[in-house]
Amino acid sequence: MFRGSIVALVTPFDGARVDEAALRRLVDWHIEQGTHGIVPVGTTGESPTLSHDEHCRVIEVVAEQTAGRVPVIAGAGSNNPVEAIEYSRYAQQVGADATLHVAGYYNKPSQEGLYAHFKMLHDATELPIIVYNIPPRAVVDIIPATMARIAELPRIAGVKDATGDLARPWAERQLINKPFSWLSGEDGTAVSYNVAGGVGCISVTANVAPKLCAQLQELTLAGKWEQARELQDRLLPLHQAMFAEPNPAGAKYGLSLLGLASDACRVPILELQDSTKARIRQVMEQLDLI
Repeated sequence: MFRGSIVALVTPFDGARVDEAALRRLVDWHIEQGTHGIVPVGTTGESPTLSHDEHCRVIEVVAEQTAGRVPVIAGAGSNNPVEAIEYSRYAQQVGADATLHVAGYYNKPSQEGLYAHFKMLHDATELPIIVYNIPPRAVVDIIPATMARIAELPRIAGVKDATGDLARPWAERQLINKPFSWLSGEDGTAVSYNVAGGVGCISVTANVAPKLCAQLQELTLAGKWEQARELQDRLLPLHQAMFAEPNPAGAKYGLSLLGLASDACRVPILELQDSTKARIRQVMEQLDLI
């Protein structure tokens, strides 16, 4: 099973190009800091504004640099399943351990259409699949009955749950009877989600506070809920600051303060306002990150 603090990794840029040297540094840093897994080219990796070749290259660099030290769950999602299959096959070719696939955004499929989408991906590829359920971005919600049906496919390994519905893992656990990774897709609800049976978080905040996010997940997995709650209390202002403006501008600015990568994002994600920069700097200083 995939578990723990799994970073939704940013894609660093050097001018108009992907900064591969910074990307490799970030991978090494995350592993040194205790991150349990890496997701390249998800939403936080700015996949919507990467070219096809850039998308594939980021997966390749991350898989190569990780070298099997932690799992790599490659962002391979698309509302076009043919494209998603192509990304998945490439991810397998370069050594990723699994793929992350979002529901069919913009197409707005029915529940039957959602099942058909994931079955097509499953049947045409070989890596384990994490289903990404994020109704605010995809417009459609994979309801528990549909998630359970998708989970019957042998290589469906888990869900990244960004529904914000803390009853959702309880409902799904009543219907899914196999080893399955319930992963929160929201830093702010990560502890509460794990109380309901979750085993980890695909995290934005882990970009700038990987050690603390890893410690938080380890506390929950050990059932040390009071200590986890205390750490989450400390981390919450950072979680909130990361999303004060559209993601991943906050995470990238935090990394720039750490000297690990540029804060540059691609349009339509814009540079942070000065007030947000000051807020992020303040909470990072309070956490002794800088």
